[in-house]
Amino acid sequence: MRHARRRIVRRGAQIAAVSGLLMGGLMVTQALASEPSGAQTPAGTPAQAVSRPGSDLVSQLGSSRTAGSWVAPDGRTVVAVTDQEAAARVTAGGARAKMVRHSMDQLKSAAASLSSAPRVAGTAWAVDYRTNEVVVQADSTVSTSDWSRMTKLAQGIGDFVRMARTQGKFTTRVDGAQPVFSVSGRCSAGFNVTNGQSEFVLTAGHCGPGGTLWFANNTGRSRLGQTVTSQFPGTGDFSLIRYESGQTAPRANVVAIGGGRGVRITAAGDPVVGEKVFRSGSTSGLHDGEVTALNATVNYPEGSVTGLIQTTVCAEPGDSGGPLFSEGVALGVTSGGSGNCQSGGTTFFQPVTRAMSALGVQLAGQPQPSAGAAAGASTAPAPAAPASQGAAIAPGSAAPGSVQQMGTAGASDGLVSRLTDPRNLGPGLLVIAGSLVALVATRYIRTEQERNAYRRAYSGTWG
Repeated sequence: MRHARRRIVRRGAQIAAVSGLLMGGLMVTQALASEPSGAQTPAGTPAQAVSRPGSDLVSQLGSSRTAGSWVAPDGRTVVAVTDQEAAARVTAGGARAKMVRHSMDQLKSAAASLSSAPRVAGTAWAVDYRTNEVVVQADSTVSTSDWSRMTKLAQGIGDFVRMARTQGKFTTRVDGAQPVFSVSGRCSAGFNVTNGQSEFVLTAGHCGPGGTLWFANNTGRSRLGQTVTSQFPGTGDFSLIRYESGQTAPRANVVAIGGGRGVRITAAGDPVVGEKVFRSGSTSGLHDGEVTALNATVNYPEGSVTGLIQTTVCAEPGDSGGPLFSEGVALGVTSGGSGNCQSGGTTFFQPVTRAMSALGVQLAGQPQPSAGAAAGASTAPAPAAPASQGAAIAPGSAAPGSVQQMGTAGASDGLVSRLTDPRNLGPGLLVIAGSLVALVATRYIRTEQERNAYRRAYSGTWG
């Protein structure tokens, strides 16, 4: 009976150790697959550096001889051109040339024709550089008659206008990196910006008009600030929330990505088609995808918005205003889209450079211009507020794009978050090491037990 119990105990320990090895391997695989520090653009360089070769060549050759540029899967810059001489200049410039039928002037003319037609809510269009087409999308709310009318309009423009149905519906994402609350709903803070006199949160314009009061929690007791200027719909989807404290000291921009960690943002730039990007929001957390188009037009139920970035990154209600970034470079704030983070979808973003230019602000913590103020944002300083109202930011000195701890949690809290974070290699490696020790220990114990049993049996044969 004793031997049977020992066998059961040994077998249970062996099964547990093997299970631990499998679980640890799965945890390590998951950590490697989701590690945000490996988030790089195809060329492995910051977004600003990736976008320069193509945009410079397009500027030199002009929109009548080119039709956009993008990053290929192998990391090479590709420029669409309409003649052989332009192709030779692109090749000499170190990029790859692709001959296309239609120039950017023709593609933009087609998009302008679509914009001049009566607006149909639930539609969106953008120039697809890689296929040399204008792609018109229509969501599930577009009626059969409206779809038929837009199809006839597209056919009249030319065969380079392609119609496509999409699942779900195009909506703004009100109700997102750290959440900010108002009486009308919830949004995400985007980036901290400044006009040299006060600090603001840059977020989506549809989150609230001028005068909207914002709070750092849903109890309404910790006032964050007030919207001082807003653009939506029309030529953009952006707004400024002026901090209640009228903060003037430079802050660092850190985008929260979950698990008490954040990515430091140190510059603003424009994305390039084909670039891998990341979005963070308080509803769905951190997700990645690819830039598929620039200067997109979306017809939301509330009105049309132009000049947006189109991506394959998912988003959900509450992610509105949240940051789009890559390699420590701020690219945009979440506007809206279709789908969700279970089935996927299309999400549009307000370019951060255009918003900051229109508002007369720049990223907080950067060298300040000698003059200039945010439009509508020159209100008098207000009483001081707690530093914890800093929305999606945290001071830090880490390298651009690096992952770092956020907040003021103690050492024990930091240890717990690291051990429970599925993106950390440590827990998986610890489980694997512990399982190997358990396997060796059970084997050693079994061998010693067999030796002792043999000695007892052998000694029993002596008289």
